[in-house]
Amino acid sequence: MSAAANWYPDPTDPSILRYWDGASWTEHTHPVAPVTETNADREPVSRRESRRAEKRAEQSTADSAADASPGVDVPFFGARKRARELGSRVAELEDALERYGILDLTELDAEKNRRRMEIAEEQSRWQQELESRSAQEEARAASVRAALAEVEAQLLDRGRELDGVLSQIVGVRQTADIQELGLYDYEHPAEASADLATRLEGVRSRIKAAVRDKTAARASSGFTFNGSEAQGRRFVSDMTKILLRAYNAEAENCVKTVRAGNLAVAQARLSKAVEMIERQGKMITLTIDPDYHHLRLTEIQLANQHLQALQREKEMERARREELREQRKAEQELAREHERLDKEKAHYTATLAALEANGDAEGAQRLRARIADVDRALHDVDYRAANIRAGYVYVISNRGAFGDQMVKIGMTRRLEPMDRVNELGDASVPFRFDVHALFFADDAVGVESMLHQVFSDKRVNRINLRREFFYVTPEEVLLELKAHAVEILEFRTEVASEEYLASVAAGSVG
Repeated sequence: MSAAANWYPDPTDPSILRYWDGASWTEHTHPVAPVTETNADREPVSRRESRRAEKRAEQSTADSAADASPGVDVPFFGARKRARELGSRVAELEDALERYGILDLTELDAEKNRRRMEIAEEQSRWQQELESRSAQEEARAASVRAALAEVEAQLLDRGRELDGVLSQIVGVRQTADIQELGLYDYEHPAEASADLATRLEGVRSRIKAAVRDKTAARASSGFTFNGSEAQGRRFVSDMTKILLRAYNAEAENCVKTVRAGNLAVAQARLSKAVEMIERQGKMITLTIDPDYHHLRLTEIQLANQHLQALQREKEMERARREELREQRKAEQELAREHERLDKEKAHYTATLAALEANGDAEGAQRLRARIADVDRALHDVDYRAANIRAGYVYVISNRGAFGDQMVKIGMTRRLEPMDRVNELGDASVPFRFDVHALFFADDAVGVESMLHQVFSDKRVNRINLRREFFYVTPEEVLLELKAHAVEILEFRTEVASEEYLASVAAGSVG
């Protein structure tokens, strides 16, 4: 029976077997097991081993013969017997070599190289597998880290959402406490204003802070009820809430009902509410904080400012529309006049040709003069249409409606300027306007602007500048026209005021 693979007799002690790992002897050993020699054990187990055995036998025989030639004495007689003995010895040695698995040096080197290659291949395979597993583990670790980061991000988002919800809860509680005292986020007129919205937000924030901090109203701190200070404090707290709620409701109503022209009325209404509430809370010495009351008055003022701005814008828009209507009327009148003059000129031209054909020199001369007048009129119409600053300046008054200390100063581009004056004296005023001056100017717009600027501090309506009424007398207007060298043919400081005087005479006007 041969030894197990890689187990060989120890070179230093043949009685034991030592493990050969392909590169070197290891520390693993065990005793040689007793072996019973049989022919089957001595037979090669493979063709390769048979060839190796034959090769070793031939090498051993040659070596033995070479060694025996000088050192072994072979007699002439009995040489065959001696050869048989030597052959038997060689067979025993070969059997021992085969039995103990000892190979020649060439085969050992080849086996060593093969083992080294196997070990290198195994190491390479394990290295590749290790690298593959390392890459897989790294990818798995990266995936885990990414999942962990995602979970942490989700936790952070949930934390923020939770903070937001908690903040909303706090806000809702504070809003509920504030609304319990009658302070609501109602629609305020100034919220729509780009200029006033920021100021309104600041005022409202301070109002809410005063209510939240319980500084909007003050009351007695030493009040007792039925001899109990605790019941007294509760009574004071309840009364303060009721009266402050009434005050806030009145302040909200004042904001909602204020108009562009009644700011003083709305603020006075809220101040009276303060007096009434303090009278009702006299038993607990309740007072509305003056700073808080000032904030609510400011809130009303902001609403009034926005409403005034809206009214000014509406008035200006109305004035612009009126100006455009006046301009369109003037343009239409000029167009109609131009068309009329063109027809008249065509008629005169045809008539002139007929007169000249008939030899009527005198009639032809008269028609040429008329055609020249028409040409001048056409030139004037074209000039008025091209020069939008040209027109008529008028100074009018209405003694019966406004007294004798007020005039209206304006301009019109109408061909018939009195049409404009008559329109101004329609059903909106009780009497017709009286005309102090009505004159044409190449720069009527400039003359009108000059007079408006001179009397700007005497305007009746300082909001809508298209309302051209001034607290001045006709004499003052005439002095300014002369001071600025404005050419004017006629200016009447005294007017008839026929309708007004007739009404006075009839006793219809006191």
